[in-house]
Amino acid sequence: MVSCMATKKITVTIPEDLLDEIRAEAAERGLSAYVADALRFKRDRDRLLELVDWLQEEHGPVAEDERAAALDELEDLDAEHERRRAAGQNNAGEAA
Repeated sequence: MVSCMATKKITVTIPEDLLDEIRAEAAERGLSAYVADALRFKRDRDRLLELVDWLQEEHGPVAEDERAAALDELEDLDAEHERRRAAGQNNAGEAA
């Protein structure tokens, strides 16, 4: 995939063990793309946390039963994601 966005080369310091893990996971798409995706994810998460803080200021804290229901739904979504990831890996192995 070719990106048309402007880029800038920077230097960062990452613990060696973490870098080894990231390189293994980033293999095909490349380290730069992996790191850029991770930074976008972190930025988006920070923005969501700001939204949560604002919503709680406006509407009060989330009730415990609502929080538990949301966490249950997230677990279901994680399980579905894992199932699809495993199915995709199985299909890729069959095609090879």
